[in-house]
Amino acid sequence: MSPITLAKANAIIEAAFAKAKEADLKPLSVVVLDAGGHVIAFQKQDGSSMLRFEIASGKAYGALAVGMGSRKLELLAKERPHFMEGLSGVSGGKVVPVPGGVLVRSGGQIIGAVGITGDTSDNDELAAIAGIVAAGFEADGG
Repeated sequence: MSPITLAKANAIIEAAFAKAKEADLKPLSVVVLDAGGHVIAFQKQDGSSMLRFEIASGKAYGALAVGMGSRKLELLAKERPHFMEGLSGVSGGKVVPVPGGVLVRSGGQIIGAVGITGDTSDNDELAAIAGIVAAGFEADGG
């Protein structure tokens, strides 16, 4: 199991931004968290609007909190809203249950998560997966 170093986190962000450019996405904000939910790196593209750090980190934090990508977390929120209400409460409102929060795995083990916001949730997830894979890790969007 390989940790997410600062260099690897920056590689994830760089590759996510490259995917955004290739796909002509709106300005993105990207956060990389370690397995404990601590920020390793954050960057936002020029023109990215306010609260993007909170949204991106909420997507990644939620994925880590339940051990599944935020796409599955969104489905869980629809199927079991009482669970999401409880999760929101115990997390202090930190969880954002929409696609764009992708688990980072190494050797099958969760070593962190990437959260992206700025375009549609599907496109945010697409950029996160591209960044994670480009850095040599396994992506699990849910």
